[in-house]
Amino acid sequence: MNARVLARTGRGHARRAANGSAAEGAARAGLTARGVIYLLVGILALRIAFGSGDRQADRGGALAELSDRPFGAVLLWALGAGLVGMALWRLSEALFGVTGKDGHTAKKRLPAAARCVFYAFVAYSVLAFAAGTGGSGSSDRQSRDVTAKVMEMPAGRWLVGAVGAGIVVAGVVIAVQALRRTYRKKMKLGGLSPRARLLVDVTGVGGGTARGIVFAVAGGFAVGAAVDYAPDRAKGLDDTLRSFAGTSLGPWLLAGVAAGLVLFGVFSFTLARWRRV
Repeated sequence: MNARVLARTGRGHARRAANGSAAEGAARAGLTARGVIYLLVGILALRIAFGSGDRQADRGGALAELSDRPFGAVLLWALGAGLVGMALWRLSEALFGVTGKDGHTAKKRLPAAARCVFYAFVAYSVLAFAAGTGGSGSSDRQSRDVTAKVMEMPAGRWLVGAVGAGIVVAGVVIAVQALRRTYRKKMKLGGLSPRARLLVDVTGVGGGTARGIVFAVAGGFAVGAAVDYAPDRAKGLDDTLRSFAGTSLGPWLLAGVAAGLVLFGVFSFTLARWRRV
């Protein structure tokens, strides 16, 4: 058997492994971990809306909240492992293609690669937090620091503005897709009861719309920071959520968005159970 045949055989084994039970387990663990984070962030934001929150409503606050629970250290390590699974699943999609129509095209595989990098970073920050070596700090401070450093680069303002505009567009797309229920194409809904279908739609539409709104508003702040050449105008997740309380609707708008993030956390759990992988 020559080297070419061996290489082809090796790629075939790798592809089958990526599309098999290992990838499925990694995907479902990752979706569950993502759901936990969104659920906790939503709960923290609800507490802020009703005046009883003393932690930031972001990933760092969620991890701190989790660490205070019984067996918190074990939960943190499990969460980090789940996010590693999410990164590996996205890596398999980037390398071997995404489930569904046109899954092997660059249009589908490049976003999977970007998600792999993102979740690898998130997994690292969670595991670092669990190990007590740093990890998820304030999202607001991180956003301001990164924005300030980028603006010091040549054409930095344009880069910040472009990234902010991209986040706005991504937020709008996420919200529109949620309202159109495009998530149904990725789920095994055939054998579900009417109650389970209702759970999927309520959490998918409500949660996805809220998530898209948060993305769009955060991107808008980044664009504003670029236009005014003011890095301090960039906001992380916590400050973005708190900005909803500063509108004419006051804390009720924040409460509504926070409830939507809780719904998205639950929706991630339904994806972990019924998504096609």
